[in-house]
Amino acid sequence: MYIIGFILGIVLVVWGIYRMRTDDGLFGKNQKNKNLFNLLLMGEASGIGQFLGGIILIIAVIIGFFVR
Repeated sequence: MYIIGFILGIVLVVWGIYRMRTDDGLFGKNQKNKNLFNLLLMGEASGIGQFLGGIILIIAVIIGFFVR
């Protein structure tokens, strides 16, 4: 079960990085500002949200593995 969570976390991190590089935002002059606006507007559906969600999932799986 931990392996599935870890793999899902890695997929979310990679997908988040891809979305941060390719998504266009409604507002913002550079990609960083567009990504931050997308995070505020869409939350987890944005590239930064997926990236952070993947990191949190990986940390939770590692903590869960050691607590077990």
